Amino acid sequence: MFELQREDKSLKTQSKMVDTPSSVEYLSVVMTTETVDDVTQTTATYLESLPSHGIEFYFECAVIVIGVVGIAANALILYALVASKQHKKHVLIVNQNVLDFISSLFLVITYSLKLCNFYLVGLGGYWFCVLVLSETLLWFPIVASKTNLMVITIERYLKAVYPIWSKNKLRKWMIHSAMAFTWISAVVNMAFMIVTSDVVDGVCYSYVFWESRVTQVAFGVWYFLSFYLIILIIFIFCYWRILVVIRRQARVMAGHSGPGPSTAQTQSRKIQTNVIKTMIIVSAFYAISDTPVNMYFLLMNINENLTLLYGGYYALMVVSFFYICANPFIYATKFDPVKGVLLRLIPQCLKTHTEPIENIEMAASRIR
Repeated sequence: MFELQREDKSLKTQSKMVDTPSSVEYLSVVMTTETVDDVTQTTATYLESLPSHGIEFYFECAVIVIGVVGIAANALILYALVASKQHKKHVLIVNQNVLDFISSLFLVITYSLKLCNFYLVGLGGYWFCVLVLSETLLWFPIVASKTNLMVITIERYLKAVYPIWSKNKLRKWMIHSAMAFTWISAVVNMAFMIVTSDVVDGVCYSYVFWESRVTQVAFGVWYFLSFYLIILIIFIFCYWRILVVIRRQARVMAGHSGPGPSTAQTQSRKIQTNVIKTMIIVSAFYAISDTPVNMYFLLMNINENLTLLYGGYYALMVVSFFYICANPFIYATKFDPVKGVLLRLIPQCLKTHTEPIENIEMAASRIR
């Protein structure tokens, strides 16, 4: 009975791939095998032909470390936002840190489980494959985080370039709707990852089962444009326009002020410097961390010879995941109330660590 189930599974997988000519070369032989013995032999040959997993293992461990740092950093920033009572005033920044915290949490869980070897069977094995091992749950908050980052940029652009309009027209329900949009935007990507993953002979294969090559190429181009290129263009345009407006305001204030630096000029110069730093950090870091993996993902969907199994892909993923743990430092620690809470935590932590030492020294002196 078990042998018949495996054969049915192989024939089912073969029918799903019939419209995809050579979409994944290393599975082409397995998908066209007619007997269970041939499937087992071909799968074993494929596993033996894989390169050493030593480098991949270290990359996965590095990703787990990044996730742990991301959990701690985002949790700390969320605490600071609540302690400074800014969580109601800056809901988009809170939403950003919540998404990054969930991403870091799923990063640790997913890659910790991927270090183990599972033989997947039944309905439970299928859903464990498509949700966890295929990184569907992981990429859901990551994609939503990128969209939320774009929404924050647009909000700052409207408030800086069109301050009167944003003050009169920008309502709380618009901000909350934008937050909901960031979560909904990731559903499409999640759906594609589910329908293109499946279990074959106890092994999880993710992102390989496409209805046709046209569908795969179209999805790859759509993802690259929607969650990388358009976001990057919005970053550059919005921060550039903000910088232009601030420079114009600085010139106007300089023309109306007397000799010597005024308080308004100093404040304007400080704001201008902060905007320039934010623009450079956001644009440069986003481009550096996400460009390699997005370019590879696009080429993988266009070129059927590329897969997710190359060691270089894992290295690109490590660079991309740095975005998760660095994002709270870029967007939240520059916020003065949050910085104040974090700075007040430092002496408290030092006091907590020194008190046990002082108690031990006092006890020792009493004994003497």
